Amino acid sequence: MVARIFKPAQNAMQSGQAKTDRWMLTYEPESPVLVEPLMGYSSSGDMKRQIKLFFDTQEEAVAYAEKNGIPYQLFAAHENVRKKISYSDNFKFGRLQSWTH
Repeated sequence: MVARIFKPAQNAMQSGQAKTDRWMLTYEPESPVLVEPLMGYSSSGDMKRQIKLFFDTQEEAVAYAEKNGIPYQLFAAHENVRKKISYSDNFKFGRLQSWTH
């Protein structure tokens, strides 16, 4: 089973930076998710999909995978491209864009 090593993206719903400075090791799914037809619950027999290991650096995550003989794929970290603005800029008098509510 192949593991993925990556740096999680920032939450799209908030401007916080929580949990985006660490590297994560997760496993690729081995079997598809089964949907129960009556209630719509999803289930899987793949227990490794629940494992999420966090590391401070990329090197620590790679070293862990190599030490334990886990084949892995390494994904490069993406930089945050969103423009940083303050909340009060939404109500500024000289606002450049029109109000969208």
